[in-house]
Amino acid sequence: MVSVKEKIAYGLGDTASNIVFQTVMLFLTFFYTDIYGISPAFVGTMFLAVRIIDAVTDPIMGALADRTQSRYGKFRPYLLWFALPFGLISVLAFTTPDFGEEGKMIYAFVTYTLLMLVYTAINIPYCALGAVLTADPKERVSVQSYRFVFAMLGGLMVTALTLPLVEFFGQGDRAKGYQLTIMAMSALGVLMFLACFYGTKERINPPKEAVSRSYMDNFRQLWKNDQWRVLALVALCLMSGYVLRTTLAIYYVKYYLEMPDSITLFITLGMLGSMVGCVIAQPLAKRYCKVKLYIGIQVLAAALCASSYFVAADNVTLAIGLYVLWNLVFNTGTPLLWAKMADTVDYGQWRTGIRTTGMVYSSIIFFIKLGIAVGGALGGWLLAGIGYQADVTQTEETKAGLLLAFSLYPAIGSLIVAFVMSAYKLNTQKVDEITLELKRAAE
Repeated sequence: MVSVKEKIAYGLGDTASNIVFQTVMLFLTFFYTDIYGISPAFVGTMFLAVRIIDAVTDPIMGALADRTQSRYGKFRPYLLWFALPFGLISVLAFTTPDFGEEGKMIYAFVTYTLLMLVYTAINIPYCALGAVLTADPKERVSVQSYRFVFAMLGGLMVTALTLPLVEFFGQGDRAKGYQLTIMAMSALGVLMFLACFYGTKERINPPKEAVSRSYMDNFRQLWKNDQWRVLALVALCLMSGYVLRTTLAIYYVKYYLEMPDSITLFITLGMLGSMVGCVIAQPLAKRYCKVKLYIGIQVLAAALCASSYFVAADNVTLAIGLYVLWNLVFNTGTPLLWAKMADTVDYGQWRTGIRTTGMVYSSIIFFIKLGIAVGGALGGWLLAGIGYQADVTQTEETKAGLLLAFSLYPAIGSLIVAFVMSAYKLNTQKVDEITLELKRAAE
């Protein structure tokens, strides 16, 4: 059993990660277009290019972590080594030097690339750490539930505090406000990563014969894992729709609902809904098959997302209610998905004899980031395509395009996820059988 104290310590790592992750998803596009003055078309293209570059490094980082040998374990050391660089580069990404148009683009490209690379260096080992805290499938859901409650706490901090802190620190200078706000949040994130490092323990150490020495052999063994392939495709489609919707949330409130002063309230209530979803994931997983439950969650999320299309701009209460409910339902599936990744690691070892914890997590995160890249790029391209202009009253055609992109397009992503997940066969019974066989083999 993993103690509550250790689960909280592990969760703090994702609080720290989400201080940057949620800021990037919710505010970075808006920061680039409305604060730094870069065109939305360039932002969309940059997001796609940088995130693809970054995503390619994920499997390499995972393979490196699998081979790491230290007195702290395989994955924990990276929390210690990269906490401070992560905080410093986060601040640089939200700094606005007075360059010309081309210089701004170069600076944004370089700092955003560095941010994504250092995020990889600390987040891949952090995610893989969750798979070696316990071998109990039920405890894994519990660990991931704690993790994502604390992850959403980080997101809640971002949604509730970012804009008020920007006003407080900036005193009318929004560029300065963003820089000082991210500086304060990053300092807190560094401390949380260190708390995660000191408060957790790696318990699963695969026998030497279960660790491949060849990078290429790791990739070959990974590809033999058909259930990994299902989760990889799920991650891509899932994040494409999710990031598109969350990226456009600020624009939806400011320009469609025409309530710019309610942006913080809108996204904060959405984050609270996400936290509730993560909390109820574990009790639901105890009662229902995790695979069927996940499919049902995605179908319901698609329906709630699409419903926003039919909400009139003056019906603010319903618009907020649907967004909160969508976040609750959608994020009920998040701990379930990450628990499935740990199950997929066991499945790969059971099937091939080789355990590739870091590779499984990093490669699925590759597809998560690819989905983030697609979703972010779609957001920028769609804004450009519908004729969006920063800080002006939008035309009715632009508002209609924004509503469509915020509601119906992300719903398609969830429906595709539900369809792909029907090919996943590691249900509760199968996972229990695999766990028992691996335990017997280790004795």
